[in-house]
Amino acid sequence: MKSRPPSHARHLLVVDDDDRIRELLKTFLTRSGFRVTAASGAEPARRLIDALDFDLAVLDVMMPGEDGLSLVAWLRSRPGRPGRLPVLMLTARNEPGDRIEGLRRGADDYLAKPFEPEELVLRVEAILRRAAEEPANGGSGLSLGPCVFDPGRGELVRDGRPIRLTEAEVSLLRRLARSPHEPVERRDLIQADVDPSGRAIDIQVTRLRRKIETDPRSPRYLQTVRGIGYLLAPD
Repeated sequence: MKSRPPSHARHLLVVDDDDRIRELLKTFLTRSGFRVTAASGAEPARRLIDALDFDLAVLDVMMPGEDGLSLVAWLRSRPGRPGRLPVLMLTARNEPGDRIEGLRRGADDYLAKPFEPEELVLRVEAILRRAAEEPANGGSGLSLGPCVFDPGRGELVRDGRPIRLTEAEVSLLRRLARSPHEPVERRDLIQADVDPSGRAIDIQVTRLRRKIETDPRSPRYLQTVRGIGYLLAPD
């Protein structure tokens, strides 16, 4: 049976091959009230994920052997709680394409090195807040063609089979589900302290359309409202 952290201490997994950075991350986050377990690479991280329950993972992109992008893709392929584990990716790269690739693989947010410890903590807390959000419209299911989304459970089913969602995707669907058939402004969807550019929202929408729509290039249920934002149009 998996060990569980005390209810008051959210359990974070930190994965970085650099000993100094890994210890600094552990120190910053522990001082902020988190319970932290660290791993030096993807292989020990996999073993920890199989043995323990975590509330969020902080993954370095650049690691020898298996990198963070591959590890987050593996996470998203896992059933149950591990498959929905929120992920914050750390990257020393400056190219936007690397950060976008992380989001496409299923990361919830990214943070470029070097970073301020306070920003790291704020981003972690913002992701955890989104993961803990309760929907305003209860637990009734919304019909989206072959799919049904249950906001209360944060679950998406397609043709009777569960579809894996990241916590960021659940949060986005829940927000849109609060006002179906009504456009939601981009500024209301963007978490300003996490992604002021809004690029992460666009990537999450693209990922969700692949899971929901029959033809993602011509969306029926998750629509773009030009100049405003997005709307969810259940049956």
